[in-house]
Formats: sequence, structure tokens, C-alpha cells
Amino acid sequence: AAMTTAERMHVGRVKESGCASCGSPGAVEAHEIEQGQWFTSVGLCPDCHRGTNGLHGTKAYMRIRKQTELSLLNETLRRLM
Repeated sequence: AAMTTAERMHVGRVKESGCASCGSPGAVEAHEIEQGQWFTSVGLCPDCHRGTNGLHGTKAYMRIRKQTELSLLNETLRRLM
């Protein structure tokens, strides 16, 4: 299904919130914890999202930092408040 206006607005804010994993400021990518559930999107820089050691790679960064997708969502929401 197409994103709603509210979902688009939320994801736009997530993409400006900085990386919830490494703390890199500025524009990031929105990772959906579950496909199509845009309100649970996590802000991640390209390396922490799609890089070799990132969430869609070996997840080494997340293990080193003791992070889960839920803790990344918590950090994303904290940054949005």
C-alpha cells in the first residue's frame, strides 16, 4: 500500500534525525523494522544500514554497541522528541 501523508511526514523527520546507531548527524536512511510499518522506522547512516558490518550485513556494529532494532527505534524516537 502507498504511504499515507502522516507516514511520509514521519519518515521525512526520521531521515533528518541522524544515525541511531553511530550517532552520525544529518540525513540518514529510514530502516523499517517490519516491512510497510513506517511508524517504526529507524534512522541509520548508509554504513550502519547497508554497509558490510551494518544491519543488513554482518550486524557487527550492532553487536559491538549492544544494540537491537528495538533499542535503535528507541533512540530514533528520542531524537524526534
